[in-house]
Amino acid sequence: MWDWRYGIWRGANMTKRTTIKTDKAPKAVGPYSQAIVVGDLIFTAGQIPLDPETGKLIEGTFQDRVRQVLDNLDAILIKAGSSLSYVVKVTVFLTDLSRFGELNEVYGEYFSDEPPARSAVQVSQLPLGTDVEIECVALRSK
Repeated sequence: MWDWRYGIWRGANMTKRTTIKTDKAPKAVGPYSQAIVVGDLIFTAGQIPLDPETGKLIEGTFQDRVRQVLDNLDAILIKAGSSLSYVVKVTVFLTDLSRFGELNEVYGEYFSDEPPARSAVQVSQLPLGTDVEIECVALRSK
């Protein structure tokens, strides 16, 4: 429950922090976790279009890269006891915002009914020279 005196959440399930790690998504390319679970919320790290088996950026089109990113996120969420169906917030980072339409085409394949809230921003660079990175917040499925 919310403690109004201190402006923080209080309760047993809100204080435990669980790290999520799965081989079905790319290993972290730095000192961070694939996801962290706190209570019923899952916070993923930003995912880029890495092949989980090789750890390298995939070949193909921009839309192929977006699909790989969303598949990586789904694998992490499944390991955490959820899926893309329970995503409540997505943040998309693009190096070229003119690809927003292409992003939406693929995004709509994964989030067709009642899509989550979303922000999309253009950035100057992303890790390993990719052009798309996506992170999300999801609920644990019950």
